[in-house]
Amino acid sequence: MDYTLYTVMPGNTLWGIANFFGTTVDDIVRENDIENPEFIIPGIVLKIPAKVPPDMPAVYIVRPGDTVWGIARRYGISANDIISYNNLNNPNTIYPGQKLRLK
Repeated sequence: MDYTLYTVMPGNTLWGIANFFGTTVDDIVRENDIENPEFIIPGIVLKIPAKVPPDMPAVYIVRPGDTVWGIARRYGISANDIISYNNLNNPNTIYPGQKLRLK
């Protein structure tokens, strides 16, 4: 089985993460030895058992806590590509709700 590393963002839940990656909460809990699945801390990195990475959308809507580099890592593309596709003058100033082209 393949694994994806995912950094927990504020507002994430294990259910939402599992749903996004097409796996189960139980599998994530087991892989990461999580004692309390109701409590996960933003910033921790989880090992996500996933058969395939999530399909890359043509347009991604930025969520709170997202970074260009985190989005790039999630979809296996270059941060420089995202910066170029979207003519970002300062890639450190993306904001929730912003639409970014990924293809």
